[in-house]
Amino acid sequence: MQYSCIIVEDEPLAVEIMESHIAQVPFLNLLAVFGNAIDALNFLRKTKVDLIFLDIHLPKLKGLDFLATLKDPPRVIITTAYHEYALKGYEFNVTDYLLKPIEFNRFLTAINKLKINDEVTLSHDSKELPGEKGHMFFNMNKKKIKIYLDDIVFIESQKEYIKIFTTTREVVTKLPLGAIDELLSKTDFLRVHRSFIVAKKKIDAFTSTDVEVAGRQVPIGRSYKELVHSVLGQMA
Repeated sequence: MQYSCIIVEDEPLAVEIMESHIAQVPFLNLLAVFGNAIDALNFLRKTKVDLIFLDIHLPKLKGLDFLATLKDPPRVIITTAYHEYALKGYEFNVTDYLLKPIEFNRFLTAINKLKINDEVTLSHDSKELPGEKGHMFFNMNKKKIKIYLDDIVFIESQKEYIKIFTTTREVVTKLPLGAIDELLSKTDFLRVHRSFIVAKKKIDAFTSTDVEVAGRQVPIGRSYKELVHSVLGQMA
C-alpha cells in the first residue's frame, strides 16, 4: 500500500532531513512541502492525503491549532523540538510524536505504525449483523480470536505483545499498544499509562496515582495524569 504524504515545516534543514527519510521508504509518496499551515489547509481542501508530517511551531497558524480545524484529518506524525506538547498531541490521536533531530531508525518506527494499524484494521469485522455487539479479531496461536469490546477490562503492553484482559479470559497477541490505542481511541477506552489502556465503564475507583478495574490496580502515568483526571472527573 502506498501512503501519500505532505510535510508542514518552516525550517529548511528539518525539511531536508524529512525529505531524505521519506525518499528511503518505498511506500511513501511525498506530494508537497509547506512552510505554513494555511497553505497546507488550502491544499488539503482539494487533495486527499494519507499522512501529514507536522511541525508544531509554525508561522501564521500553530500546528495543533491547524489540527483542530480539520474535521476528518489524515494520519499525523508530529515533528518538533519541544517534548512538552506530547500529551496535547496525543489528544488529537496522532500516530507518533518525533523529537528533532529525527534519526532515520526512529522515523521508520513511526512509519511502521501505519502499516501495523492498517493490518489490524483489516482484522476488524465491520460487517456486523444488526444488534450484534462491536468486536475485533486478534491473532492467537495461528487462530483469529473474536473479542467483544464490551468484554475488555484492560489491556497491558508486554514489549511487542499486548495482553488483553476480558471478563472471562486473557488473550496475548503480537501487537504494539499504540496500534490498539489508535483503533480504540473513539470508543469507551482510555490510555492511562504508556503500558495500559482501560475500559472506562469498568473503572470501579481511582486515585491521583491509579485506577481500579476488576480488582486490579492500574497505574496512571505521569504524562497521562492531566488527561486521565480530566476524563474521569467528568464521569464522576
